[in-house]
Amino acid sequence: MTYAADALLDADAHLHADTLLRAADNVPAAGSLIQSVDWVAIAPPTIVAVSALVLLVADLFLTGARKRLLGWGAVAALALACLSLLPLVGEDRGTFCLTTDPALCSYSADTLALVVQLLVLGAALVTALLSLVVVRDADLPRGEFWFLLLSTAAGAALLPASRDLATLVIALEVASLPTFALVTLRQGDRRASEAALKFFLSSVTATAVTLMGVSFVYAATGSLHLSRIATALPVVDAGLTTLAAVGVTLTLVGFAFKTAVVPFHFWVPETYVGAPVPVAAYLSVVGKTVGFGGLILVTILAFPTYATTWGPVLAVLAALTMTVGNVAAMRQRPDTRDSAVRLLAWSSVGQAGYLVVPIAAAAWADAPMRAVGATLAYALMYAAVNLGAFAVVIHVARGARANRLLDHRALYSTHPLLALALAFFLLCLAGLPPGVVGLFAKVAVFGAAVDAGLGWLAVVMAVNVVIGLVYYLRWTALLFQRPEPAPHLPEAPHAPEAPHAPEAAPAAEGTG
Repeated sequence: MTYAADALLDADAHLHADTLLRAADNVPAAGSLIQSVDWVAIAPPTIVAVSALVLLVADLFLTGARKRLLGWGAVAALALACLSLLPLVGEDRGTFCLTTDPALCSYSADTLALVVQLLVLGAALVTALLSLVVVRDADLPRGEFWFLLLSTAAGAALLPASRDLATLVIALEVASLPTFALVTLRQGDRRASEAALKFFLSSVTATAVTLMGVSFVYAATGSLHLSRIATALPVVDAGLTTLAAVGVTLTLVGFAFKTAVVPFHFWVPETYVGAPVPVAAYLSVVGKTVGFGGLILVTILAFPTYATTWGPVLAVLAALTMTVGNVAAMRQRPDTRDSAVRLLAWSSVGQAGYLVVPIAAAAWADAPMRAVGATLAYALMYAAVNLGAFAVVIHVARGARANRLLDHRALYSTHPLLALALAFFLLCLAGLPPGVVGLFAKVAVFGAAVDAGLGWLAVVMAVNVVIGLVYYLRWTALLFQRPEPAPHLPEAPHAPEAPHAPEAAPAAEGTG
C-alpha cells in the first residue's frame, strides 16, 4: 500500500513537471520580451529632452554673464535635433513595438511624423533665436526659460510620431504643461499671471475631457493602438456603441481645444498678450501644430469609422473659427495697447479655421492623407510667415513697449528692410502677391474643400479671405505712411520789455 502511494505521488510529480514544460514552451523567451529601441528613430525628441536636463543642471554652475551660454546651448540642441531628421527621410521606421506583433508600434517615424517634427523643431529654433535678446532685456530667469522651452519642444516632437492614445496624451501634456510656466515667467506682471491661470484652468479641463474620452474608447475597443482601434470600432459590441461614440466625441473635443477652434478659443488673446512676445509666437505656431497633429492622428488613423460624424462637425467648426477670428482681428484699434499682438492672436484663430478645412474634407476623400497634405502645406507656410511677423513686432517693441499697431507707422522711413519684410509676411497671410506662398497654400485648401464637395465651406472661406484683406492691408499701409508730424507747440510769448526810466527833466533855467 505504501508502495502504491509512492508510485501515485511519483506519477503526479511527473505529470506536474510535464505540464510546466509544456507551459514553458508556450511562453516567449525572456530575450523576446525585451523591446528593441531604434535610437535613430527617436533621436529628434530625445536630443531635445536630454539637452533640457543638461541646461537645467548647467544653470546651477554658471553665474553672471556666462548664463548667456544657456541660450546658445538651447539653439545648438534644437539645430542638432533638426539635423537628426535627415537620416530618417524616405524611411518608415517604428520602435517600441509589441513583442507579440512587431508590426504594431507605439512610435513611428513616417513621412507625416517627419514633416510635423521639422515644423515644430524649426519653429522652436526660430523662437529660441528670437528669445536671446528678450530674455536678457526682460531679465527672465534664463535656466528655467530654456529648460521649459526645450521641454515643450520635446513633447511637440514626440506627438506626431505617437501611434497609441497613451503616448499621444503624454506627448500632448509634455508639450502643454511647460507653456503655462513660460507665460508667467515675467515676475510681478499681473497680466501674465492672469493669462497663465486662464490658460492652465482651461487646458486642464480639456485634458480631463480627453482622458475620459480615451478611457471610453479603450473600454469599447480593448486597445490603445490607433490601428487596432480603427479595426475594432466597426465591429464593436452593440451594447458598447454609445460608449464608443461618446469616447470618440470627447477625445476630439480635447484636441479641438489645443487647436484653438471656436468655441475653444477664448484663452488665446489674453494668453498671447500676457506672455513674452517670443512665447506668444511659439504658441501661435507650435501650440497649434501640436493640436492639429493630434487631430489628424485620431481622425484619420483611429476614427475613420466615424468620418460621417466628425467630418461635418469639423467643417462647421472651421467655418465658425475663421469667421470669428477674422472679424475680431478686423476690429482691433491701432492706438490701443498690445493691439499688434492681439491682432496676431485673433489672426491665428482665423488661420486655424483654414487649417481645419482639409481635415474635415478628408472625411469624404478617397485618399484622406492626400487631403491632409493641404493642411501640412498650409501649416508650413503659416509657421514661417507668422514667426517672421512676430520677429518684426519683437524688434519694434524694443523701442515702443506698448506693442501698438500705431507704433509701426512709417516703419519704412526708419527701417526699410524690416518694413518690407513685415509687408511680405502680412501679404502671405492674406494670400496676395507677392506673397505667392500664402496664395498657393490657400488654393490648396480651397481645392481640398471643393474636391470633397464642400462648396458652401469654400464660399465661407472666400468671404473670410476678403475680411482678412482688410486688416492685413490696413497694417501694411501703416508701414509706408509718412511719419506723424511733431506736435506744434505754440511759441512762448516774448517777455515784455522793462519800461525805460523816465529821462530826467532838464534843469530849470535860472531867471534873471
